[in-house]
Amino acid sequence: MSEPAQSGTHRPRSSLLASTLVVSSMTLLSRVLGLVRDVVLARLLGVSAGTDAFFVAFRIPNFLRRLFAEGAFNQAFVPVLSEYKTRGSMAATQALVNRVAGTLGSALVLVTVLGVVGAPLLITVFAPGFGGESAQRELAVEMLRLTFPYIFFISLTAFAGSILNTWGRFAVPAFTPVLLNLCLIAAALCLAPLFAEQRMAVALAWGVLAAGILQLIFQLPFLARLGLLPWPEVAWRDPGVKKIMLLMAPALFGVSVSQINLLLDTVLASLLETGSVTWLYYSDRLVELPLGVFAIAIGTVILPSLSKTHAADAPEHFSRTLDWGLRLILIVGLPAALALAVISEPLLASLFLYGEFSLHDVGQASLSLRAYAFGVVAFMLIKVLAPGFFARQDTRTPVKIGIIALVANMVFNLILVWHLRHMGLALATALSAWLNAGLLWHGLRQAGIYRAQPGWGALLLRLLGAGGVMSLAIWWVAAQTDVWFAGLAGQRALWLLAVVFCGVMVYALALLALGLRPRHLRR
Repeated sequence: MSEPAQSGTHRPRSSLLASTLVVSSMTLLSRVLGLVRDVVLARLLGVSAGTDAFFVAFRIPNFLRRLFAEGAFNQAFVPVLSEYKTRGSMAATQALVNRVAGTLGSALVLVTVLGVVGAPLLITVFAPGFGGESAQRELAVEMLRLTFPYIFFISLTAFAGSILNTWGRFAVPAFTPVLLNLCLIAAALCLAPLFAEQRMAVALAWGVLAAGILQLIFQLPFLARLGLLPWPEVAWRDPGVKKIMLLMAPALFGVSVSQINLLLDTVLASLLETGSVTWLYYSDRLVELPLGVFAIAIGTVILPSLSKTHAADAPEHFSRTLDWGLRLILIVGLPAALALAVISEPLLASLFLYGEFSLHDVGQASLSLRAYAFGVVAFMLIKVLAPGFFARQDTRTPVKIGIIALVANMVFNLILVWHLRHMGLALATALSAWLNAGLLWHGLRQAGIYRAQPGWGALLLRLLGAGGVMSLAIWWVAAQTDVWFAGLAGQRALWLLAVVFCGVMVYALALLALGLRPRHLRR
């Protein structure tokens, strides 16, 4: 049953659910625009050496963003900030914000300068298949020098977002990524035609840089309303800053293993046939839809709540909140994974089979999408399990688990890539994600941090039954037409909406028929 908030410290799970829905709604808007963006890119640019070069140039700073900004930094900063907010004064909290802003900013300036200067070396390391003096490599270096400063602006944006999330202002940080998609769409439609055909992708790199600046500026007024607009102060020896740095060091691996795995995929994919990087990118983008809309939303909402609960020394509430998050992840994650696997080709064809994106590209991308789909539930579970450690300011355990998963991914890559090509890379990432999630769950159980609440057996049976019925339903509906590969864009969109609507309704009705009720989501 739901537990009431105690002295303003705990948020009841109905409040957590409401906050999750707010973040999910904002993230859904961002992901939908992200799909529109990818449709525009696929139609205008297709699959080429230029698009492969852009996706590498964008993935490197994007990887660092998830590793440092939304990954290690967020997981280390939010628990410490929550501790100051719960146990300290507003003046002490403002001082921490000022010092973290100055210290983080100075470090980011150094990293940005090194990244821009060392762009040729970074391309050599992360895309060795681009060749020594090739035009593709030169294009990738040029674009990386434009996209790398994104890490400076987006890291400070994540810093501002962490403060807003800790104060329960979840909508603003969740909406911010919309600006990136709008900038890239504008760059593709308005700026790219001004470039030569072989260099059209450079316009997207300018779009990334503009997006980083706009995202940071957008959040500053909301910080000012809270009275927490930072006045940067470099203070490496401040106790709060030192504590965050100590927590960040091991968190670099613990929270971002999946991102390291994806980057390894890029390195190996650059050694395969032209188009492999792009096929992996588009299939990964579809996997990111359920991951971003729900799993990251739960993780975003649950971390401040768990941090406050830990600071208030309420272990039972801590365990119940984790249990609630895991149940919601499975309720949404299982049908999402099944749908991506069952209708992978209709989904890719409806979204991307236009202009320069060919039928062959649909077939190749569907192979990696099915492989990624196998790991969707694991990717989502990690977003809830990892905060169970970070909220307790334990970053050492996840790093040990992360290293194990990372090594396993490398082994899986080497075993699978030579036989399954780019599909093998996606499957290796999925397998290592399951290993990572399993070890995190075992660690929480073994330490007595998480204790499963009653009803898990019945829930799993209901989910498997409803998921199976849903899979048969969407497979049957999708098979009733050949519009996926020959129809007009409007026809494909209508049929895809029909398949999605059918899947959602059948899954929901099956869960109701098997005894699951809305009140169970609030327990």
